[in-house]
Amino acid sequence: MSAVSLRVNGQTYDVVVEDRWSLADTLRDQLGLTGTHLGCEQGVCGACTVLLDGQPVRACLLLAAQCEGAEITTAEADNDEFVAEARSRLVAENGLQCGFCTPGFVALLAGLRRLEWTGTEAELTEVLSASVCRCTGYTGIIRAAAQVLDVRS
Repeated sequence: MSAVSLRVNGQTYDVVVEDRWSLADTLRDQLGLTGTHLGCEQGVCGACTVLLDGQPVRACLLLAAQCEGAEITTAEADNDEFVAEARSRLVAENGLQCGFCTPGFVALLAGLRRLEWTGTEAELTEVLSASVCRCTGYTGIIRAAAQVLDVRS
């Protein structure tokens, strides 16, 4: 067991975690932040994407103890303008159905925006393929992402 101080969505949490616990499990089970979803638990589906010091990362692949001192932002962050914009664009463009993948896309888009990502529409489609959505067919997600990232066709 390790005592870890995590800064999540602007708030500090002091928790005791088993050394093997992932950041995703800790966010959900210890902090009650259930917006970070666990799908494959192998870093493939993207549902667990969060921002670690502004970079999109898979929370299922990180140990909570590794995140000591880092700034973690989840799709639930009320104090992050890029998260808010990604959430609102996905809703406006019908980029969600069941919602399971949505938090991962929100974090991915917020992270790309924070990193000032630029690219073509084809490159955006490639970047978005890093996260799996089984409901929408991606059309609304791509439209929303293009607006968030100001990608022009």
